[in-house]
Amino acid sequence: MAYQSLRLEYLQIPPVSRAYTTACVLTTAAVQLELITPFQLYFNPELIFKHFQIWRLITNFLFFGPVGFNFLFNMIFLYRYCRMLEEGSFRGRTADFVFMFLFGGFLMTLFGLFVSLVFLGQAFTIMLVYVWSRRNPYVRMNFFGLLNFQAPFLPWVLMGFSLLLGNSIIVDLLGIAVGHIYFFLEDVFPSQPGGIRILKTPSILRTIFDTPDEDPNYNPLPEERPGGFAWGEGQRLGG
Repeated sequence: MAYQSLRLEYLQIPPVSRAYTTACVLTTAAVQLELITPFQLYFNPELIFKHFQIWRLITNFLFFGPVGFNFLFNMIFLYRYCRMLEEGSFRGRTADFVFMFLFGGFLMTLFGLFVSLVFLGQAFTIMLVYVWSRRNPYVRMNFFGLLNFQAPFLPWVLMGFSLLLGNSIIVDLLGIAVGHIYFFLEDVFPSQPGGIRILKTPSILRTIFDTPDEDPNYNPLPEERPGGFAWGEGQRLGG
């Protein structure tokens, strides 16, 4: 019975969020079981372009370090905000969501050539958080019950928390920068006088991912509860 409930809950996660989160968990599990090592996964331009280890372009986004607080923290935020984006502003637009993944991953890989980062998964999570926070500016957040603020400040609060933990903030800054570039090109620039929509999802992605019919049993995660935990819970102003 518990297995069936868990299975149904898992299958209710929208496809892109389910696939990415599952890939991250399975990659970490494989490292923990010593089936693979992080040295086979990390971003290394020389190994990618000279030795054709192309998989590193993807695997460096899937490993968040060994199982521990940092891994769980990242997985929670990745799952929640990736899912809420897919169920919220990208509802019924799976191809556009996949294109955002590809666009963000491409920019991070490009920047990664210059900042010597070996794993980009945390930066990708911050990008998702940034885009969600800018599209939900009136949601009030609460961080560990200590700090109250509105959603657009969430990426910066996470960066400050990362700094307190002794981590480098370059990863967070990269995620914020890429998230802002996407948000500006997709949400801001097209609405400006003379602005146009630069980011256009390729038709092949629409053919593969977009389906005309929605599942009547689909149960989206409410965006009014963005964190679901003490450090990410929020509510809309006036609600």
